[in-house]
Amino acid sequence: MEKPVKVLSVGAFTLDTILRLDTLPAHQGKFIACDGVQIASGMATSAACAARRLGAEVSLWASAGDDAVGDQLVAEIEAEGVDCNLVRRVAGARSALAAILVDAHGERIIVPFYDREAQADPDELPADLSAFDAVLVDVRWPGAAALALNAARANGRPAILDADTAPLEVLEQLLPLATHIVASEPAARIVCGHALDPETACADLASRTDAFVAVTGGAAGSWWHDRSTGSVRHVAAPRIKAVDTLAAGDVFHGAFAVGLAEAMPPEQALRFASAAAALKCQRFGGRLGAPDRAETLAMMAAHWPPSS
Repeated sequence: MEKPVKVLSVGAFTLDTILRLDTLPAHQGKFIACDGVQIASGMATSAACAARRLGAEVSLWASAGDDAVGDQLVAEIEAEGVDCNLVRRVAGARSALAAILVDAHGERIIVPFYDREAQADPDELPADLSAFDAVLVDVRWPGAAALALNAARANGRPAILDADTAPLEVLEQLLPLATHIVASEPAARIVCGHALDPETACADLASRTDAFVAVTGGAAGSWWHDRSTGSVRHVAAPRIKAVDTLAAGDVFHGAFAVGLAEAMPPEQALRFASAAAALKCQRFGGRLGAPDRAETLAMMAAHWPPSS
């Protein structure tokens, strides 16, 4: 790769308090954590940090309050090498927070708080987006996501939607704007309106749009719709022992965006994303476990030998 690709990530920007327990609470009470970290995170933010570690030049467009938490968020993500010049600071608003519990199997409970004032729709784009090779958005700041997806399409760039759990109206607003949709199983079910397995959900979603469509299923891998054959294809996830699945989807989306920006074929980009997400799952600390490029390529080579 002669010159790093440029990726814009748009959406969530939160201060996460992550606590590790042997088991997730099933009742009220006090519980003593065996580990814990507090980090700047959020879907788009974690994806941005992952893309940066994979070799891309990355900018974050997010919204935060003008409070001390916002100062901490910006400083921490800038230290990761992500450009935060596009981050909006809203006077009088509170920056987003999230409390997260992770168990010994890597499963988690996430409770975020977003100040409506900080998440208000932007009036315009913060910059000319034509310099970016790919644009990735999440569902947490819909007004900004819509502007960014439209601009990416207008510039002939991949306009990638991380379609995760959100109100149906938000998903219906953003899905038609994307050139590439990578949906979680819960999001696919929200859109399709009934319980479907990931393969069927992928086909259903693909019938509703001309965009590239994939549905992720965690350890079960991902499914994508191949329009050249009219069929759904599967990419198996590397088999690993999960320690912490928090931010695995964000790392997956950040890596997928890098792959598309580098003009990888869709299946190769999904393998690249799967390898990065699998490596992250082996480390506690949410996005802090995102791998570098050498690790990711090594995982790809081990799981999908070049001859395959």
